[in-house]
Amino acid sequence: MVEHRRETSAERQAQARRRMVELQLAGRGIRDRRVLAAMATVPRERFVPSASRLYAYSDRPLPIGRGQTISQPYMVAAMLEALDCSPEHVALEVGAGSGYQAALLGELCAEVWAIEIVEDLAVRARSALLDVGRDNVGVVVGDGSTGLPEHAPYDRIIVAAGAPEVPEPLVEQLADGGRLVMPVGSRVTQALVIVERHGDEVTQTPGMPCIFVPLIGRHGWRPDA
Repeated sequence: MVEHRRETSAERQAQARRRMVELQLAGRGIRDRRVLAAMATVPRERFVPSASRLYAYSDRPLPIGRGQTISQPYMVAAMLEALDCSPEHVALEVGAGSGYQAALLGELCAEVWAIEIVEDLAVRARSALLDVGRDNVGVVVGDGSTGLPEHAPYDRIIVAAGAPEVPEPLVEQLADGGRLVMPVGSRVTQALVIVERHGDEVTQTPGMPCIFVPLIGRHGWRPDA
């Protein structure tokens, strides 16, 4: 007699995660092996509301409350690939949101600080990060457009919200040889910009088009703009 074991929810999610990496990421040109490995490891379903978990590995952003989203997996991977993290790096994430990208950065870097302006999202992000065992990531409530100077400089900075220009405080907190990746443009459409700092020289290179929620803060957009 052959026994048929029912597939568990965790097994189904693991299969969906593998398909995401193979089809949505590697299949669309993501080549950084460390980024692919991190996204094959971190359970995205733990960072979305329970009502959306069925769609955790779909190729689209998902709402997480308070008008914010968890970004499309491909966009997350593309930004992390452009960031080019190393295991010894200290990283800053602006716009922690659900905590998913911070968890991925925790796989790629030695130390990660994430800042989130919406307090209840920050609280949930901390809980989710603890839940998946990411103890090298700290989440702080504050205006991400001003950065987090108490832990600067940062080897890598990633911004998960769009601004009309790269905030000067973030450039100032970038280490020599550091890199910053963020969307820049209007409130409705942007392009990724890669910022690199070498001594006093700072360069900006435009990248792929994208659409992100606006970066609200002193060096971003006003809430009523």
